Formats: sequence, structure tokens, C-alpha cells
Amino acid sequence: MSDIWRLVRLLAPRRGWMLAGLGLATLTVLANFGLLAISGWFLAATALAGLAGYAAQNAFNFFTPSAMVRFFATLRVGSRYAERLVTHEATFRLLADLRVWFYTRLEPLAPAALQAERAADLLGRIVSDIDTLNLFYLRVFVPVLTAFAAGLVMAAFFAFFSWPAALALILGLALNGMLTPLLTARLGARPGAEINRLTARLRAEYVEALQGLGELLVFGAAPQMQARAAALNDELAAAQARMGWVAGLGLALSGLAANVTLLAVLLCGARRFEEGGIGAANVPMLVLGAMAAFEATAPLPGALQYLGQIKAAARRIFALADTPPPVAPPALPAPEPRGYGLELNAVTLRYAPGAPPALNGLSLSVPEGRRLGIAGASGAGKSTLINLILRFHEFQEGTARFGGHDLRAYGSADIARHVTVISQRSHIFHTTIRDNLLLANARADEAALWHALEVAQLAGFVRSLPQGLDSLAGEGGARLSGGQARRVALARAVLKPAPWLILDEPTEGLDYETERAFLRDLLPVLAGRTVLYISHRPAGLALMDEVYTLRDGRATRRR
Repeated sequence: MSDIWRLVRLLAPRRGWMLAGLGLATLTVLANFGLLAISGWFLAATALAGLAGYAAQNAFNFFTPSAMVRFFATLRVGSRYAERLVTHEATFRLLADLRVWFYTRLEPLAPAALQAERAADLLGRIVSDIDTLNLFYLRVFVPVLTAFAAGLVMAAFFAFFSWPAALALILGLALNGMLTPLLTARLGARPGAEINRLTARLRAEYVEALQGLGELLVFGAAPQMQARAAALNDELAAAQARMGWVAGLGLALSGLAANVTLLAVLLCGARRFEEGGIGAANVPMLVLGAMAAFEATAPLPGALQYLGQIKAAARRIFALADTPPPVAPPALPAPEPRGYGLELNAVTLRYAPGAPPALNGLSLSVPEGRRLGIAGASGAGKSTLINLILRFHEFQEGTARFGGHDLRAYGSADIARHVTVISQRSHIFHTTIRDNLLLANARADEAALWHALEVAQLAGFVRSLPQGLDSLAGEGGARLSGGQARRVALARAVLKPAPWLILDEPTEGLDYETERAFLRDLLPVLAGRTVLYISHRPAGLALMDEVYTLRDGRATRRR
């Protein structure tokens, strides 16, 4: 299936809005055609009546054509206004649908299948590429079908007066609406794809430069970054210049086709008049009608010029959306756990076929209500164990059971209902402290939020802020210290009383006193939960019932 046809099917649920906008756009073109055609006839007929003398002037009906001129003028204004409202409403709805659809396709891929993607490139696909796909409706779908539908009606009107004039109009519209757009689409495909690619790369460079600005300045690497960005910007400007040349060519060919068609219609109409087939006033009617007809095809060269960018954006979007999830979704609804124990028996997990095992025959038992500590050097498999439990990565060998059922019976969303995670990299969003807490429990009231902050020993700090819970946390928690950011994660764990609690290096980077205070406040949160505590620091491991050491993907009991 071609990317464009797939995009059409993806937009099909909004076909009511799409067709309404298409109908109003067609009505607007036909109203403008009727206005100019009737005006041409009316002016010419009025002049002829004036030349014919007083009796002809008295016999001439001024009222009907003048009423028709006012009708078409009013209709054109009203339909244009309604068309803009409807097509823009349809555009916004389609944009929302595309972004939601793409996000739902990305979610099962996170984090395993997205680890190789640059964050800025993902952002570019979500924002820029989706915006480019959204151009399809307003810049391609509506203009092309409007030109086709309105062109048939206008050609039929011409045929009633002169078949040669109708044929000249059809050929002119075809030249302007098909050959010129196809030429500009062919010429614009490569620069359009280049613009899409270079824009994504430039955006990625800028985002990464902003994220690592401190390091770039400290190590004196900013000039190299600026040089790379400047080179990409020069390439982008060159591609945009080529696209501008294509757009100029399309406008020139469009104007040429319109003028040649007007001349042909004039000659055909004049010949028909000489033959006595039509009145003299009908000749300017056909000429002005032909002039108005080209409004239908005027957007087409530019419309198909966008096609290269749209196809390139569609390829990037669909390539990522079609990536198979690393963990296949369960075929049946997840069963209700019978208790919350975890049993791993000779589990082997590889991140890629042929890669060395990150977990190599791991056997581990975590009974419900027990606190299990895991220590080990970097690369021993500690984070992989978390990824296994959270269903972020699939294991290839062995058996794993959670709550008395095969772990494969659960998807990551199912496991998330039963597990809370506190890690050294718990993300703090650039929003209020309140919203960061409500992430754990959207139904929590004010009292529950303050209780969670009290348990996490953060309530005093939040009360001291001018806006309290509504104070901004900053990008990545920039307005919080490292210890305060961990306490926000701890408060989240209080708000989400899941039976399982996984702590991944929760005190990493904290000084001794801050670590002691954090662990002291952590104890009430551990009560009644099954706990998996992963760390290489002994203070937290001392709180556990059992401690295992991971080495080369295998677990050995330490105490």
C-alpha cells in the first residue's frame, strides 16, 4: 500500500468533515465562476442594448441578471467563509487524530525500541512530520478534488454554448491542473524530501546543543557545533531555493496555460457567434468564465509540489509506527494476580539476536511481602532485571511467573498497575509540583498530596514556596535539588500504593546525610510491600531481608 493511500485511510474517520470542506470549496469556485460569467454577459448585453436604441433599452431586463450577480457574489462570500471554518476545523481534528494515533503506536515501543532513536529526531517526527502530513488535506486533497468536480461542471456549461470552447477549457484546465503539477511534483520531489530531512537534522542538532550547552561551553566545542548547524542551514537554504524555483516555474506555466486558454476560448466563441450559434453577449461571458475557471486549478502546481515533503514525512512516520514492539502484547486479557510473588527460573534475556546475554540463566525468587536487595557492578544486569519485570524487554529462555501466572500473560500497562518504581532518573516534568504528583494518582485530593509530601519530608519546602503546590518544578526538576527530586519520586510512591515497589539506585548521587534522611523517610513507604531494591550502596541494602549479587547475568545470595 502506498504511503499516500495509507494516509487517506488513516484520515477516513473524519471523512464527514473532509467532504464538507470539499463541498464548500467546490461551491465557492462555482460561485465565483457564475459571478464572472453572468457579469460578463450582463455588461456586454447592457452595452449592446444601449447601442440598439431607446426601445431596446426599455425591453432589456436589467433586474434578473443583476439579482443573479448579487446572488453569486453573496454566495461566494458566504461559502468562502464557511469553507475556511470547516476546512480549518477538519485540519485541527485531523492533526489531533494523527498525533494521538502516532503516540499510541510509539507507546508500546518505549523504551526498548526507541533507545536507538535520537530524542530530537523523535520530537521532529511527532511535531514537524505530523504537521507535514496534515498538509495533505488542506493543500492536496481539497484542491485536487475541487478542481476535478468544479472543472466538470464548468466544462459542461461551456459545452451548452460551444463544444470547441468547452474542449479548449478542458485542455487548458488539464494542462494547468495535471501536466504542470506533475512536472512541479517531479521537480520538487527531491528538494522536498531534502527539506524534510535537513529540517529534522537541524532540529536535532539544536535540541541536543541546548541540552548539552554547558558541556559544549566547558570543553570549547561550541564552535564545532555552530559550524555543523551552519552547514546544515546552508544545505537547507539551497534546498528551499530549489523548491522556490520549482514554485516559480509552476506559477509561470500556470499563467501561460490560462492566457492561452483565454485566447482559444475567445476565438472559439467569436467563430460560434459568426456562425449565428450564440449571441454577441455570450462571447465575453465565455471569456470571463474561462478566467474564473482557472481559480479551480491555480492551487494544483503548489499542491503537488508539497507531495514530496508529505511522502518523505509519511515514510518517516510509518517506518517508526510499523516497528514491531519488543514485547508482543498478550492475546488475552491479563489475569488477576494470585498474590504478588515473582519466580524466575533459568531466565536468559538478550537485547538483540546474537548479542551476549544480559541475563544468563537467572534464577530468583521474591515471595510476596519480602524485601530483596540486588547489588552488582555496572553491566551486571541490574537494569535488565527491572526491564524484564516491567515487560519492557522480552526474555528468550527460561520461565518467569508473576502473581502465579506466566509473566508473558501481562503487558507493560498491566504490570504498571501493580508496580511502582523509584529510580535515580525519575523524571520531573516542567510543570507544577501538583501535576508531578498527580502523575501517580490523578484522583488524589489536596489532603492526599500534602500527606504524601509529609511522608517524603518535602511538605515544609513546598509550603515555603510562594505558590506552594502550584510552583513550577522546572525542566527535569531544575528548580529542585537532587534530594528534593528524589523526594518527589518518593511522594509519588506514597500516592500510588501498589503492592510492588522497585527502587533503582534511589540514593545515587546523594551525600551521606541526605541519603540517611531519605532512607529514614523511605521506611514507612516500604511497609506491607514486596520490595526489590537495586543499589551498590550498603546503607539501603541493610534495610532488606535478603541481598543477592548479580554477576554476568546470574544471581548469588550474599546474605
